[in-house]
Amino acid sequence: MIESWRWYGPLDKIELGQIAQTGALGIVNALHEIPYGEVWTTDAIAARQKMIADAGHDQKWHVVESLPIHERIKRGEGDLSELFANYRQSMANLAAQGLTTICYNFMPLIDWTRTRLDQPVKNGGTSLRFEQVQICALEMFMLEREGAGQDFTPEIITKAKAWFDASSETDREALIAAIMAGLPGAYDRYDVASMKEALKLYNGIGRDEIRDNYARFLAEVIPAAQDLGMRFAVHPDDPPRDIFGLPRVVSNAEDIAWIFDQQKAVENGLTLCAGSLGANPANDVPAIARRFSDRIHFAHLRNVSKDADGSFEEAAHLEGDTDMVELVSVLLGEETARRNTGRRDCDIVWRPDHGHEILTDVGAGAHPGYPLVGRLRGLAEMRGVIKALSHKNVQFS
Repeated sequence: MIESWRWYGPLDKIELGQIAQTGALGIVNALHEIPYGEVWTTDAIAARQKMIADAGHDQKWHVVESLPIHERIKRGEGDLSELFANYRQSMANLAAQGLTTICYNFMPLIDWTRTRLDQPVKNGGTSLRFEQVQICALEMFMLEREGAGQDFTPEIITKAKAWFDASSETDREALIAAIMAGLPGAYDRYDVASMKEALKLYNGIGRDEIRDNYARFLAEVIPAAQDLGMRFAVHPDDPPRDIFGLPRVVSNAEDIAWIFDQQKAVENGLTLCAGSLGANPANDVPAIARRFSDRIHFAHLRNVSKDADGSFEEAAHLEGDTDMVELVSVLLGEETARRNTGRRDCDIVWRPDHGHEILTDVGAGAHPGYPLVGRLRGLAEMRGVIKALSHKNVQFS
């Protein structure tokens, strides 16, 4: 398995030299400064590669995370020919520079979602948290979304109303700011009023329509990926459930099977994100990895601890609800199977995903979920698991 590290380029507080000291020489990066729908030029891609090379640490840009999909494609809105052409041109420009693995997602409007970015954890430090009560308060009493009450239990609604009534304007602004923290760069961020307007654009668009639009996207890009020798790896929804009344269609094994049925080529693959899938109590993450192992082109290794009401919190990598040792065993077993069949992509690129803010992370201003020391802890723990399971006497799952 190839160790990598997500780096936000010029937007990142963490420097390439610091990343090199973690031992992870693979870089996961994207051109976050370019607005959605515009072409990533060869010059812009080459400039980012040069920035990484000029740092002098033998680091290599392995995975593009992400080449984002314009919201109009997700809504199936209007003439999309130019957007699809631009997307394929960006793919071709990346492939020309030797970048052949693209992680992407198909989450409508909002990317990964948390309600608090500084949840205290035992022994100090903070984590990211998704609190069902606060999501309910946002949907029902701030956004005033029609039908939101059908998505929550009476107990959650009662607690949400109490939170809303007791909250200050500062509390509400902090909640919406946490929701908007999912992505850096040229990414739309909303206040309550503008989010209400953005949600209106999805009126009348249900699960079937989102699936139809996703199938169209795959039909437009996967044949091009085959021609270019690229691997596409969809990132699961985070959280893996409908939110804000928007259907999410990459949340469980059934969804993943549907995606692969749309385009059966191996190029149509999965980013195995243990934390995203693990936030759904019905998801057995190692079982999902085992079922779709030959389509895993990239892996995010992290963990979550879930509450009975649907809330969850980022856990230390080896302390959450998912058996990470079993999961790594599945991935190592798949690598062995690929070597035995001669696949060119036998080594799976992975990165430590998210981490607690601990020690010198606190106050350092890193992108939420992506501190230096917290991820280094996760990297070291998972590196140890991989090393132990790679011993010649260990039998993989």
